[in-house]
Amino acid sequence: MSRASQQGPHSKTYRRAFVVLGVLCLGLFGAVTVYLLRDTSLGTPADDAPGAVASTIAQMMADAAAPSVPPATSGATPIRTPRPTRRSPATATSTATRPAPSARTPRPPPRSTPSPTAAPTPAPTASLPTTSGPANRTVIGNSVLGRPLEVTQFGHGPIERMIIAGIHGGAEINTIELADRLIEYVSSHPEIVPPNVTLFVLRSLNPDGEAKGRVWSARGNENGVDLNRNFPALWEVDWDRNGCWDYMTLTSGSESGSEPETQALMSFLLSHHVDALINYHSAALGIFAGGQPPDRESLRLAQAVSDASAYSYPPIDTGCRYSGQLIDWASDHRIAAVDVELSNELDTDFEQNLPILSVLLSWQAEAS
Repeated sequence: MSRASQQGPHSKTYRRAFVVLGVLCLGLFGAVTVYLLRDTSLGTPADDAPGAVASTIAQMMADAAAPSVPPATSGATPIRTPRPTRRSPATATSTATRPAPSARTPRPPPRSTPSPTAAPTPAPTASLPTTSGPANRTVIGNSVLGRPLEVTQFGHGPIERMIIAGIHGGAEINTIELADRLIEYVSSHPEIVPPNVTLFVLRSLNPDGEAKGRVWSARGNENGVDLNRNFPALWEVDWDRNGCWDYMTLTSGSESGSEPETQALMSFLLSHHVDALINYHSAALGIFAGGQPPDRESLRLAQAVSDASAYSYPPIDTGCRYSGQLIDWASDHRIAAVDVELSNELDTDFEQNLPILSVLLSWQAEAS
């Protein structure tokens, strides 16, 4: 028997088996397909399907990898890994001058009254911004080095009063600080100036000394002159230093009224109708009335200031013989004048001087 005749029946049997198996596979595949299509048509969630599950997992992985960004309405800057250079002082300086786009540079608060030491020199009729109303600042002259002598005016009444500070520059710089605070206060409360009164405030008669700071050498002006010895009232080329301030050598000037600061103030007072003034000093000796001997109106003003404050009156007598003083020159020109010495060389005594300001504004001169 040949091999072909021997294998014939078996070959037919195998072919039938393969056909049956193929039919069964096709049937099973069709059943699965029908089942899946039926579930989808019935609303089975998409993520139940194997492809949907894979897609959801992929989306979750993508979301986990994406950076988290704060909401736009929060105003916060997205969190970033800080750069090492931002912790460097040198880099901080450059950042301050040119901030990053995301940084918020705070706006400076509105100025109710500009700081007199920082403000540029205005024209004589320049208007100063204040919180409650305008005030006028006028340059009445210049120091030896050309710094402006600035007078701030409040009100426009016929009765004129004046406050003067800083005659001894940086050595008594707390008097200048007090004048600045008083200017700010009146700027914010202009109603305290009666309608019939004009108030003038000269914050610093010695700006060159002020510029030197709180040192003894700042007492005189740039020419080494004690301005409170330079006025033409009992002026002397030199004076007895016994009992007087004598921590360094100052002069009274080449002649009375020789200094530009002295000349500017005298010219201003002679061109106005100031009938009472306070000249601030430091420290601790009390209240001095103008005139030698003191005139009646200066004595009355000194007593009124004393009644409103805790400063010594009569003042402490150190034995000093005073010459060339501002308040004595003012007394000679029928201006009631007092020196008020602050309690020390550091504090402004601002609270104590608010009642004194009220006294100056409301004080009534006796009819002559």
